[in-house]
Amino acid sequence: MSSLPSLDTKNEPKISRSVEKVFKDYKVMELLRRCGLRKSKGIPLWSILSYILSNVFPDRSMYMQQKSGKCTAGFSKNTYYRFMWNPHINWLRFTILLAERIVNGHLKDLTSDQRADCFVFDDSLYSRTGYKKTELAAKVFDHVSMTYKKGFRMMTMGWTDGSSFVPIASSLLSSKERSELSSGRPRRSTSAQSRPRGGLWPNQRGTDVVIQLLDQALKAGLTAKYVMFDTWFSNPHQIVQISQRGLNVIAMVKKDSKIT
Repeated sequence: MSSLPSLDTKNEPKISRSVEKVFKDYKVMELLRRCGLRKSKGIPLWSILSYILSNVFPDRSMYMQQKSGKCTAGFSKNTYYRFMWNPHINWLRFTILLAERIVNGHLKDLTSDQRADCFVFDDSLYSRTGYKKTELAAKVFDHVSMTYKKGFRMMTMGWTDGSSFVPIASSLLSSKERSELSSGRPRRSTSAQSRPRGGLWPNQRGTDVVIQLLDQALKAGLTAKYVMFDTWFSNPHQIVQISQRGLNVIAMVKKDSKIT
């Protein structure tokens, strides 16, 4: 079941205008060009991306829209998939830069300097149970259903001031065993080079990914007073690393005899 309500087709022009306004206000196309997006001819890039973002609200995918004859994309599905599968776009950097513009260009002016803002980290299950040939998919324990499911651990980073929340970045983590199965793939191959750009970091510990995402966010210009996460990440080494970056930590410390 979709978490977003289905919208009538009469609202599609209003949604498109809202998306185009966001493109203009935050200069989204400029950010995409900085992140490796290039196109010399054919369908304009803003038209493709505008359709993709607007398509979040209807209750039908592009495939179902074309099948029912209600697709208003203006381009073929091949154009759509070539854009989505482009290995040269650094999507991870794009989301970080876009979050920086939203936070520093809009939300910071609405937040008092005395208010506590923080970076938030959490991981959850990204299930891929219906896709048997998904690369690097592994068995992940789901704490909700208390069962193992096929998929990834999705590490998510966000910024909040207590009233607003802005997602910054996310990465998919796989098990070490699944990463070793694909270790024979050349490092210079398109697949290997595109994984970090798309947020897929195999054979990486969650605690290390937290520090890498935090460094990229700080380098982009995002700031906060605190870093908040749950007990799973709160080990002394992690807290020391974050403190060295001038940030305080909000977390419950693990109950461990080795920690005094």
